[in-house]
Amino acid sequence: MNRVTNAEPPHPSRVSAFLARYGDLFWWLHSLWALLVGAGMMWLGSRHYGLLRFAVFQIAFIWIASLIVPALVNRPPESSRWATRARLVINYFSRNFYQQLLFFLLPIYYASATAWSWNMLFVAFVAVSALISTLDVVYDRHLSVRRGLMAVFFAFNLFACINVMLPIVWRISNAAAMRASAGLALVAFVTILFGRRRLRASRSWVVIAISAASLFATVEFARPLIPPAPLRLASYSFGPTLNARALRISRAVERLDPGWSGRLYALTAVQAPMGLEDRVAHRWYENDRLVYTSPLHNLVGGRKEGFRLWTSCALVRIPAGRLRVDIETEGGQLIGRCEIPVERPAVPTGDITLPASF
Repeated sequence: MNRVTNAEPPHPSRVSAFLARYGDLFWWLHSLWALLVGAGMMWLGSRHYGLLRFAVFQIAFIWIASLIVPALVNRPPESSRWATRARLVINYFSRNFYQQLLFFLLPIYYASATAWSWNMLFVAFVAVSALISTLDVVYDRHLSVRRGLMAVFFAFNLFACINVMLPIVWRISNAAAMRASAGLALVAFVTILFGRRRLRASRSWVVIAISAASLFATVEFARPLIPPAPLRLASYSFGPTLNARALRISRAVERLDPGWSGRLYALTAVQAPMGLEDRVAHRWYENDRLVYTSPLHNLVGGRKEGFRLWTSCALVRIPAGRLRVDIETEGGQLIGRCEIPVERPAVPTGDITLPASF
C-alpha cells in the first residue's frame, strides 16, 4: 500500500538562511538591472528633457525619506526588526527615484559640457552619483546609515537637478538658477544632517555658517566648473565675410595660414529651451592668449536653428597653433568652444584659407 504524503512548505528558518546566503547576489543582480533601466532614462533625457518638471515629486519623496531613515537606524533594539524592514523598503524607492533623476540628468549635462574643459568634472560627479544609486548593497549598508553622507549625497544631487529644472521649467537664467539651487541644497543639507532637535545647539549653527559660506563661495567662484545646462553649442563657422541680414558666413574657412592678418568673423548657434533668456559673449584666443572679449548679448531660446550670435576680431600676424572662440554666459560658464587650426597646408595652395565643408 502506497502512502501519500503532502509536501511540506519550506521552514521559515530555511528561507531566512537561503536569503542570508544569497541575498547579496540577488541585490548585485538587481544593480545590473538598474543600470539597464538607467540607460533607458539616459535615452529619454537626451530627447525629452521637458519631462524634468515632474521630478519635483521624486525630489520631495527622497527628501522626506532622508529625514525618516536616520530615525529608523537609531531605533531601540526591541524594534530593530520592523525598523530594518521599513528602512529597506524606503531605501528601495529612494534608490529608484535617484536612478531615474540622475540618469535622466546625465545626458543633459553632458550635452552642455565642453570636451577637455573643467566642466566635464561636474558631469563625472553626476555619473558617479548615478552609479552609486544603482549599487543596492553600498547604498543600504553604507550611505543610508550615515547621516552626514546622506546629507551630502542628497544636497549635491538636489543642486544638480534644480540647477537644470529652473531654466527649463521656469525659464530662469543659469546664474540665478545656480544661486537658487545652492540655497535649496543648503537647506536640504542642514535638515538631513541635524534634524529638528539638533538645530537648537549652538555648535550646529557654527557648522551651518561654515557650510553656507563654503557653498556660496563655490557657486560664485567655481561657476566655470558647472556646465550651463541645458544650453549647448549646436554649430559654428569662421570666415572673412559675413552676410549680417541672413546671419550666414559668406565664405567659410577651416584653416588659416600662420602670419595671416585681417578681420575674421565667428558665427555660433546656441540651443536653449523656449522662453529662456540669458546673456552670452564670445572670447577670442590666439592659442591660450586672450585677444578680444565681445560685449554681452541677450540670448533668447526656443529657436529651431538655435540662437545665432556673430562677432569679429581683427587679427595681426596670427601665430601658428589654434585660434579659438569660447562662448560663455554672463556668469562665466562655458557653453562651447570653437576652434580653427593655424598651420601650413600639406600641399601649398597659394591661398591663406581652405574652403570649409561646414
